[in-house]
Amino acid sequence: MWDDNEILEVAAAYVIIRGKTKIKNRKCWVRPTLQSRNEYGGSQLMASLIKDDQFTTGCHFFNFIRMSVENFEELHSKIEPMIKKRDTSFRYAIPSRERLLVTLRFLATGDSYQSLMLLFKISKQAISLIIPEVCNAINETLKNLVKVCRYIRTQNKS
Repeated sequence: MWDDNEILEVAAAYVIIRGKTKIKNRKCWVRPTLQSRNEYGGSQLMASLIKDDQFTTGCHFFNFIRMSVENFEELHSKIEPMIKKRDTSFRYAIPSRERLLVTLRFLATGDSYQSLMLLFKISKQAISLIIPEVCNAINETLKNLVKVCRYIRTQNKS
């Protein structure tokens, strides 16, 4: 079958070929357009909408997510423990308020993840994880307050 020399030659060839493949280095961890989240992200957007509402008719925040500031704060206080993430030594976590704001904007408008990414300065990959997680937290928290009709469709056997 295979003698020791052939096995050694195959192993040496594998090591040489494997060593020649280049490891791709990431150019950046975060896209440059998304790095400005601290200055132009969802938290600042929410703060400016609330500030505008204090000086005007008070409908900017409501028009943005279809919810009053009071209801937003109440919902946030209920689900915060379920959606809050901790900062790591590599990067800061997305704040729970921002996570809820992204989800409510998605539910209110049906915006694509791409447009939410540009608006909130959060990657599409993160948004695709945030929205289901926050929706599950909302469902778990409010399931006793909302009755859902469970319609079971039966087929007629004719």
